[in-house]
Amino acid sequence: MRPPRDWGLYLVTDRGLARGRPIASVVEAAVRGGVAAVQLREKSCCTRDFVQLACELKKLLAPLGVPLIVNDRVDIALAIGADGVHLGQQDMDFESARRLMGPGAIIGLSIETIEQARAAAPLDVDYLGVGPVFATATKNDAAPPLGLAGLAQVRAISRHPIVAIGGIGVENARQAIQFGADGAAVVSAICAADDPERAARELRQSIDAALRARREGGTSAPRRRAGGIHSEAKEGGSNRV
Repeated sequence: MRPPRDWGLYLVTDRGLARGRPIASVVEAAVRGGVAAVQLREKSCCTRDFVQLACELKKLLAPLGVPLIVNDRVDIALAIGADGVHLGQQDMDFESARRLMGPGAIIGLSIETIEQARAAAPLDVDYLGVGPVFATATKNDAAPPLGLAGLAQVRAISRHPIVAIGGIGVENARQAIQFGADGAAVVSAICAADDPERAARELRQSIDAALRARREGGTSAPRRRAGGIHSEAKEGGSNRV
């Protein structure tokens, strides 16, 4: 069985948001700030450039014990010895990916609807990337936002670790944890930040504080207020892309 991991702060790369900086330097700074996992997601890369960038990040992250997860491309994950792969709903099916990647690899799965969460329940995935929780402009083909209430519904029916994604920044990362996420994935909140290390540290502090409060409260689910779960779920919107 694969050991449990720290999913607290999860970085998804985007060279287009890095303001001309090498993505490896952004990743390195983010890891100093507390990023626990890195997903290489570069939709505009040709295969050769993707492999080169993946090798560069693997060399950077492996000595630090930070897993490198490749988005979509099982072939590239295998070619460069990545720690895992993240699958979208239209990508290779989980069973085939597990057979190719092996029992020790990290495999994550995107979840955009409650129905997809139910379908994923029996799968041996390592985590679910649930979202978008909030509106986001980072992904052009993103599904409609689930909202905090939708995130809580996924938490209620899933046994897997949940990494919330979509429109998450330091302003609302805490709420994602309160509503059932075990970590938060961010793109522009770090990649586009003036100081990626500082941005990562502030996010990590917010996430860790929320996880600590949840543990001390003895619950992994959001507490209902007098107005019900939806009253709090209306809060926390972000301009983050």
